[in-house]
Amino acid sequence: MRTLGPGIVAGASDNDPTTVATVAVVGSTTAYALGWLALLIFPMLAIVQAIAARVGAVTRRGLDELVLSRFGRGWARLFLISVLPVSVLTLAADLKAGAAALGLLSGIDLRWFIVPLGASVVALLLLGTYGQVRRVLQVVSLAFLAYVFAAFAARPDWGTVLRDSLQPSFHSGGDYTRGALALLGTTLTSYVYLWETIELSEERREQPPRRAQLDAVVGAFFVVVVFWFILVATGATLGLHHHRVQTAEDAARALRPIAGQAASVLFGAGLLASAALALPVLATTTAHLLSAERGWRRTLSARSVRDSPFYLAITATVAIGAAISFLHVSAIHLLFVASIAGAVGTPLSLVFMLLLARDRATMGAGRISRRLAGAGFAVAVAVVVFGGAALASS
Repeated sequence: MRTLGPGIVAGASDNDPTTVATVAVVGSTTAYALGWLALLIFPMLAIVQAIAARVGAVTRRGLDELVLSRFGRGWARLFLISVLPVSVLTLAADLKAGAAALGLLSGIDLRWFIVPLGASVVALLLLGTYGQVRRVLQVVSLAFLAYVFAAFAARPDWGTVLRDSLQPSFHSGGDYTRGALALLGTTLTSYVYLWETIELSEERREQPPRRAQLDAVVGAFFVVVVFWFILVATGATLGLHHHRVQTAEDAARALRPIAGQAASVLFGAGLLASAALALPVLATTTAHLLSAERGWRRTLSARSVRDSPFYLAITATVAIGAAISFLHVSAIHLLFVASIAGAVGTPLSLVFMLLLARDRATMGAGRISRRLAGAGFAVAVAVVVFGGAALASS
């Protein structure tokens, strides 16, 4: 865990409650039929995270700062607009989902947990240095193993699971098509690769670019494995029993009468871990964006709030997310709005990163190859196509 740091945390943060909900819904509607597609997400994630890792390792600067210095304030504001709404809405939805997970595990109304959960995120980021924050998130990422145990507790037919995962199959049904689009549309989120560059800029020791890229690829593999086990856990229970769900907490609750208390608790624990890991990442990246726009010092290593308005931006970001969470809007609607913003904004921020990764003035001799850049642009096009198709089908 000491060796594999930034990439693991960045990759694991992609398994936020919005992604868990998407995969759970797909499992409840298509069982294991899309297991092969869940595994094929790995190359897309690996390409993008490897590029982000190289940019961060070579420049030792966050992506938002690089856009401002290379393209100017006008383009930097466009970058801000493309990422900020997605991050804030996703933070609000994830905060509500984390509170729902606590409510599910304790039997107490979720509204009692929104403020304490948000306050704990702020306390972690304000009182801890970057190294301490990273270590906490590394430990939290291990809690995703709960999904692995939940899958085994569901007692799936492993022969069928492996056949569907290793032999691609194609169907024309509406659930299958919508599920495929949803999986591909939720693959990449801008805050994940932005956080990768921020982490590498915060590292005390300079990371060799190749090692940083390997770390990022391992993190992408970790997130895809978790995808797959969520799909197995929900497919073996809800999918085979034709029990549709709309959210991740619905899935955890619905597992109880089918697979028993253990599977339900494990799934709820995994949902809580996904929120606990994603919320600090979302809060930090959002505050990083706002601070870059204002020219404030941006680091998690400052020792007090007075050292940098950056910490005030973190607090304000979480407070706004909590306020949105208290509105009489369901988490699924928040996620839908966030997905609309992401379908528009994520490809734009990805293109900015690809342009910087190939820019000689920014990267020098460390710029990425044409082949890797071409693969990155192909992923950006895929995000536009599949994200747009998923929204249209919804």
